[in-house]
This record gives sequence, structure tokens and C-alpha cells, in this order.
Amino acid sequence: MGSPFRLVFYAADDSLAACAARQAFGRIEYLNEVLSDYRDGSEINRLSAQSGSGKWILVSDELFEILAISQKLSKQTYGTFDSSVGPAVQLWRRAMRRNTFPTDKEINEVRKRIGYQYIQLHSRTKSIRLGRPKMRLDVGGIGKGYAADEAVEVLRGLGISSILIDAGGDLTLADPPPGSQGWRVEVTSGTEQDSVATLVLANVGVATSGATYRYLEHDGQRYSHIVNPKTGIGLQFHVRTTVVAANGAQADALATALSVVGIQKAKKISRKFRGIQVWLLETKDGKMTSWNTLH
Repeated sequence: MGSPFRLVFYAADDSLAACAARQAFGRIEYLNEVLSDYRDGSEINRLSAQSGSGKWILVSDELFEILAISQKLSKQTYGTFDSSVGPAVQLWRRAMRRNTFPTDKEINEVRKRIGYQYIQLHSRTKSIRLGRPKMRLDVGGIGKGYAADEAVEVLRGLGISSILIDAGGDLTLADPPPGSQGWRVEVTSGTEQDSVATLVLANVGVATSGATYRYLEHDGQRYSHIVNPKTGIGLQFHVRTTVVAANGAQADALATALSVVGIQKAKKISRKFRGIQVWLLETKDGKMTSWNTLH
């Protein structure tokens, strides 16, 4: 999934710890084979290759589940989280490699291939049908969190409960370390005037979305690697979003979705998700605005 995974957990002895680590990493690697759009032969890419064919494609339990979760989140976020955004993501990856801004024609072309409403799920048969030609699924906005959640379940199945999983900077936390109230997590603004919040957390997911290192400059404007599914264009005003949510998958997806909509709409969407905390920074006309509910 394009990110390193790191496990921290407390086990009764070395042999259990070694076995648990092997099984947890094994689960993550299996999910990488299923979900990674970077791998030509991954299951999700094989499914995308059948888009527009009219066929119902039988898929694994894991691929069906993550797409079912994604579809629900797409509806809850008014389409600002969308696992069909792959064509636009591919376009912007190429633009950043070449340092060339996409043409209007290219952007309009990929927009025709995006839309979560064209992803159809048949729950009884665990089958998927992609309704438009040349669709490309991309669960990069939720995959790391989902894989971390699954690894936590593997460890819990072995009797291990004090767990922290770091998936490229996004965290999934289970019970706290022995004798502690929670895991101490530092969250930063990622700006030149960096500010830090220290949180004590357990049994949540924490995800941060930002364009600190990955962006394209064009005519004096920065365009993020994070793409708005509705426009097909990289975000222009987003700086950084951190979300604390019920689990890794939800935190991962909402960090992306709230980045796309900005502060005002993010407040409306966040009311749909009980107990989430958000720190969102955006900049317009040289002015930075912050919305912070972390505590």
C-alpha cells in the first residue's frame, strides 16, 4: 500500500511475540496483494480491468468488505470520499512525476470515469459490478487503516490487547500499555509555525492527511496529491487534516474526505460520526484557518 507498517505490542513472552508479529505482518501482506493499486496483478486491479463489461465479478471477502465500507462512507460524506477516484489519482501521479499540469481534456476525461454510484455490490454472492468503462478503483484513502484494523484483530485473537500499529504515520490503537491510561500521541500542524497537541488515546484510529511533501506547483498555486473526486483536480487550499475516529479505516477515510470539503462542510459531515475529533487547517488568500476539536 505504499507505506511501511510498524507494530508495537505487549506479549507474555518472546516466542508469542515473534509468532504474533509473523501472523500480523502476514495478514497485512495478504491485504496488500488484494488492495494495492501499485501492483498490476492485485485483485483490485483485476476487478478494475472488468469495468464497463456488465459482468458481476466474484471477489474475496476482504475486497468486498472494504468496498462496502467505502460505499457507506461515500454516501455519508456526499461523495467526497470515493474509491472510484483512481483515474484522477493516476493522472496526478503522472503530472507530479513529469512536473506538468494536466490539460482540461485529460481532467474532463477522468471525471467521466469517477463516481461511487457506478460501483454496484451484491452482498449475497460477494460480487461487484463496475458500471462505467475504464474505471479504476483506489482504496488508498482507507486501505492502510483497514489493514491495521485487521492486524489488530489477528493480535487480539492471540490474546494480545495492548497494541499500536503505525501505518505510514497513521495509527491504529487498541488497549493502552500495561499500567497506562493510553498511548501518548503527538499531532502537529505541519506548518512553518508548527504547533503540537499531545493526546492520550486507546481503542481508536488516528490519521493525518496533508500535502506537506507531495504537491505540484502551477502558475504560483500548489495542488495537493489529494484529489477532489468531483472535480478531478488536486486540492488547492488544504494544508493538513488529522482525525481521531472509532477505528483505523474510519479515521483514514475521514482524514481524506474532510480534507476535500474544507472546514465549513467538514463540520457538517463530522456530526454524522459519533465521537470523532478533528484538526483541520486550510489556507486561502494567504490566510490560514484552523478548526480543532482534539482534546
